[in-house]
Amino acid sequence: MAYVIGSACVDIMDRSCVEECPVDCIYEGARKLYINPTECIDCGACEIACPEQAITVDRKADPGHREDNKQFFEVVLPGRSEPLGTPGGASGVGRVDADSPLIAKVGA
Repeated sequence: MAYVIGSACVDIMDRSCVEECPVDCIYEGARKLYINPTECIDCGACEIACPEQAITVDRKADPGHREDNKQFFEVVLPGRSEPLGTPGGASGVGRVDADSPLIAKVGA
């Protein structure tokens, strides 16, 4: 995983990072954005574009946020029958009306 979006994105989702991502690897959950660790090419365009400074390189990210980001793609989210996995681009998936287990627990 190259980059991770942290909790500063919860309920804000500015989406500037989505516009800058050249590989369409930033997916929209119900309350937060998530970077697909398999699809990310480690370019850093998203980190520079984020006005909330919510994005960081994975090796510097909080371990809980790294795991949270991975879980969005690896666990069965509420309302879904299977994990999101690696669909090959966020634009084809659209908004996923669910969040990772950690973000789902965060109060609105």
